[in-house]
Amino acid sequence: MSRTAVVTGASSGIGAATARKLAQAGYRVVLTARRKERIDALAAELTAAGHRADAYTLDVTDRDAVDAFAAWLGTCHVLVNNAGGAIGTETVAEADPADWRAMYEVNVLGVLHVTQALLPALTASGDGTVVVLSSTAGHVAYEGGGGYVAAKHGAHALATTLRLELCGEPVRVIEIAPGMVRTDEFAVNRYRGDASKAADVYAGVAEPLTAEDVADTVEWAVTRPSHVNVDLLVVRPRAQAAQHKVHRTAGS
Repeated sequence: MSRTAVVTGASSGIGAATARKLAQAGYRVVLTARRKERIDALAAELTAAGHRADAYTLDVTDRDAVDAFAAWLGTCHVLVNNAGGAIGTETVAEADPADWRAMYEVNVLGVLHVTQALLPALTASGDGTVVVLSSTAGHVAYEGGGGYVAAKHGAHALATTLRLELCGEPVRVIEIAPGMVRTDEFAVNRYRGDASKAADVYAGVAEPLTAEDVADTVEWAVTRPSHVNVDLLVVRPRAQAAQHKVHRTAGS
């Protein structure tokens, strides 16, 4: 019987790429996201390719819905907490608290809701894995990123604490912290639909990470032998030496 992997935020970007990778690795993947048509299409794509895939429409910030999902799911071996996102680039002095609250709800409480709901099944599997997709923003602050930085620091704290609390249980806790990743939606959503400003983030950077690069990293970490725990893996493009140090070609 194949192992079951749940991927949140699977409708696009890193989540969709991770679902594809885990399906190719032999997992039955359960795709969750708010956009039903997106995950239905991805599940159909994977099924047509001979993989096992199910789609389940889910808002990770809705605890009742998450609990219902857990009851429906049953068995679970891997949980990839990918649902998240950033809103705005305002300074701390000018930021809208509602934006901070929304980012905290999905990046931290969303991870908490799904992890709590699925932890009994992950433990019962005898070989469970929880993956938290955080960010380098969860480790280093930068101007204009206060709300997102705070939320991703929260996700990092959750992963680190959970690992301590589960020591001795048959569940690994892995944190993957990507740096600059170019996806179709992340920066556009952050800049409230302004595609031009979103493009400026990557201007002059020949090869930022792709969703597939991060998905490769997740698959590698998840498929290590059961006794091997990748506590924290920071992955950046070669052009990004640090949060504030990015090589850009002249004239771009």
